[in-house]
Amino acid sequence: MKSDFAPEHAATRTQRGQTAGTCYSVYAPQSSAACETVVLIHGVGMNQSVWAPQIDALSESFRVVAYDMLGHGESALPSAEPTLDEYAAQLEALLDAIHVERAHVVGHSMGALVALEFALLNAPRTLSVVALNAVYDRTPAQREAVMTRAASLGGAPAASGVDATLSRWFGDPIPGHLTQAAQAVRALLLAVDPVGYARTYRLFACSDDAHVGRLANLAVPALFLTGECDPNSSGQMSHAMAAVAPRARAEVIAKARHMMNVTDPERVNASLLAFLAEASAAHAAATTGERHG
Repeated sequence: MKSDFAPEHAATRTQRGQTAGTCYSVYAPQSSAACETVVLIHGVGMNQSVWAPQIDALSESFRVVAYDMLGHGESALPSAEPTLDEYAAQLEALLDAIHVERAHVVGHSMGALVALEFALLNAPRTLSVVALNAVYDRTPAQREAVMTRAASLGGAPAASGVDATLSRWFGDPIPGHLTQAAQAVRALLLAVDPVGYARTYRLFACSDDAHVGRLANLAVPALFLTGECDPNSSGQMSHAMAAVAPRARAEVIAKARHMMNVTDPERVNASLLAFLAEASAAHAAATTGERHG
């Protein structure tokens, strides 16, 4: 579908396709030098186009893969009662199809849960993982609120539900300088497949504890990045995850909200690029050590 999000200048889309029910795009740097791959996984109600600001920045140095999560965009529906490993398996199958052995995996919101699940299940294929605005071990009040929203879903959100979502994500009232981004996100929410949205949101609503007790086994470098003004994916959650994962750190972007990848792309991209450079260097050093060991 058409979107107001579009990479501006650096990104050259070298491939767009569909494999095993997954719609994806590949962007490569303008140089022909070999480079590592970064995979971007969007959140509930979005599609791959929402990553345009990151595609533009990351594709200067990395091969970037963005795809539509199950039930979103042009990808197939998930099963009637999906689990996180079904979404992780979607990514694994995509990497197989496009012949990517290892990748840095970046996810936002629901996509962050998928990214972490993939990294836990597929450490040898994961160079690093970034969880943007991830949920973790919600409070009882937070859990009740999200479960109530999930229970009310009969499909895609109605206009009133979209407006409530935008208020949570952008603020109420929405600041004038964020109006264009909010309108683009609103269009994606209104266009999402109703069945895919409902199935995925219900999974998202009950998955905040999916990685409780498991992050100590996260074997790869990890960045937990969220916004100061995102109460449902709070800085406290990101710090709690980073405290458990052995090779992790947390960062909180001041005054940023849930959709910070589109509202604060410069600061998000700076954090991503710094972390990915560190993770790449660590991988290169480990690989050199293995060869000379």
